Amino acid sequence: MPIYEYTTSGGGCEYCEVSFELFQGINDEALETCPCCDEPVRKLISGFMVGKGDPLRPSNLDSKGFTQYKRMGKGYYEKTAGPGPNAIADGGS
Repeated sequence: MPIYEYTTSGGGCEYCEVSFELFQGINDEALETCPCCDEPVRKLISGFMVGKGDPLRPSNLDSKGFTQYKRMGKGYYEKTAGPGPNAIADGGS
């Protein structure tokens, strides 16, 4: 369920005087008044959560058990993170 943020145009009770958050279903109607004091409220447009940092950062991959390799030459790769072998080579053509 999404979290929606509401605010009053001034005044209100201790619950709503600055702003408050509310879990609501995506199809629920927006609140028109504070649930505590019936002061008129309006829904704020909020930013959404975005992942922080680089998910492919070596320390992040290592902590999740993945191994990352960097190509060092034709068919030869050296490990940059993770529990795998220190190097791998393409045994093919």
